[in-house]
Amino acid sequence: MRFSSSFRTAMASPFTVHRLHMRGRSPVVKCLNTIETILRRSVGTEPVVAHTEGAQGDDSGEKDGPKSLSELMADRQEQAEKSVLISCPSRTSEKKFLKFLSKHGDINKHFFYESYGVYAVVEFARRDSVVSLLESAAIPNVNHECMVPFKSRLLSLSNQSSAASPAQQPRLPCRPQTTIAINELIQRLSREDSVDDQMGALTEAYQLTEENSRLRFLVCSLLKDVAAAYFPECTIRPFGSSVNGFGKLGCDLDMFLDLDTISGWNFKPPKSGLSLEYQMKRTNSERHVTQSILSVIGECVDHFGPGCVGVQKILNARCPLVRFAHQPSGFQCDLTANNRVAMKSTELLYLYGELDPRKRSPPIIPTLDRLRDLAGPADESVIEGTDCTFVSDFSKIQLQSNTDTLEQLLGDFFEFYATFPFSRMSINIRKGREQNKPEVAPLHIQNPFETSLNVSKNVNTSQLDRFVALCQESAWLLQQGEARTQRGSGGNCMDNPWGLATLLLPSKVAGIKGRKKYKKEGASERIKSLLESLKNKNEEPKR
Repeated sequence: MRFSSSFRTAMASPFTVHRLHMRGRSPVVKCLNTIETILRRSVGTEPVVAHTEGAQGDDSGEKDGPKSLSELMADRQEQAEKSVLISCPSRTSEKKFLKFLSKHGDINKHFFYESYGVYAVVEFARRDSVVSLLESAAIPNVNHECMVPFKSRLLSLSNQSSAASPAQQPRLPCRPQTTIAINELIQRLSREDSVDDQMGALTEAYQLTEENSRLRFLVCSLLKDVAAAYFPECTIRPFGSSVNGFGKLGCDLDMFLDLDTISGWNFKPPKSGLSLEYQMKRTNSERHVTQSILSVIGECVDHFGPGCVGVQKILNARCPLVRFAHQPSGFQCDLTANNRVAMKSTELLYLYGELDPRKRSPPIIPTLDRLRDLAGPADESVIEGTDCTFVSDFSKIQLQSNTDTLEQLLGDFFEFYATFPFSRMSINIRKGREQNKPEVAPLHIQNPFETSLNVSKNVNTSQLDRFVALCQESAWLLQQGEARTQRGSGGNCMDNPWGLATLLLPSKVAGIKGRKKYKKEGASERIKSLLESLKNKNEEPKR
């Protein structure tokens, strides 16, 4: 079972205020991302969601404090425009490889990884170095096959030299782009001394790496080269978990075709004299424009995009998209257009994640309404009549003091949702509180921008029931880990799963048919009794 991305986004709101976050400052993990793993524990093999690593602080002029999302994305896009993706034989001399490329200019950064073969991401110091490299590349000469002569920055390296056989060359050092095995993770977490340390180890193992983040922006840049045949000034940006701080190794790549970067949209003609404007096709709705653009781009990706396979044009969805797999990177990709509200949601989550390593009530992070009040003229954003304005300057946001540990935050998160009255209440992210449910739906989480929409509309009753049951079980399991501090340091107990590691084991929660009304009793006793009843139910067939 998998909850929609919008559901996970809403659970990270200031209403739940339990997102645990890492950005190179302290070893913490996001509670929300652990929840996604808990939802998948019935098979015991799914990885944990963790955080996108931010841009490295190697620029001498970098300002104090976190960068805004627009600054971060601008840096990543600049890196991507100066980069190429090269398929390499696995036994290639790295030294000779770099020497060969350096003939075209200085190299800022490079790394190797595996996905349907070995690939290298190479960032040059200057864009003209990329131009020089591409001018030296040849169209492949393959017998009995015809080539589509579309040139891109996805290249293949061949070695015609016979000086040394490939078997004599060492393998290229590849950076991991996938998560470690779940059993290995459980063992690693079980050796930690506290739940807080476990969360740090969890983040380190599953967060998006610097290299993976660079690769995501490079794939967007390569796809932009395809779209630029029709819209030369367009931009394709990643959004969602790839950039908002909730990404994990292996998560999908959501992309947004941004046509607002095309010049001339807000041109003001002179009050007198001559002026020119483009002649363009006209249609009766913006949705039809979006569908037409994505249809054409989808055809181009399918027929001309190197490494793009399984292209699907899903144009009648509420948000039309093109879905495909990019084999050189291993990413599953979704391309949308005219989806600017989703970009603002991404920015909002990024901002929340940067404000504090934890999220908690009493609120550490402000509500969206409060961020709206702090916004200045430069922050104003109204998209198709929807007010998406909130402050982007971190220095204007004052946070409250809170000293809860990560273990407390995680346990309280599970207990909160284990007893939340989903049947009658809705979650309001803008105001940071619950409210009466405005429509009949198993789960209702108000879209923080388009407030008439339910971002969890696709969550059905059985999925919600399972989420609640797993929150109950997980809260109880964490309580059993409190005895960890009383354990001795000898013996093999360090390898026994405890604390966060127990949440990664296969769940004992079987089919859940419906939620019961809970008595107002102590949380610990209530959850313990619920888990005992589930345990007895599972043991009945054995008698």
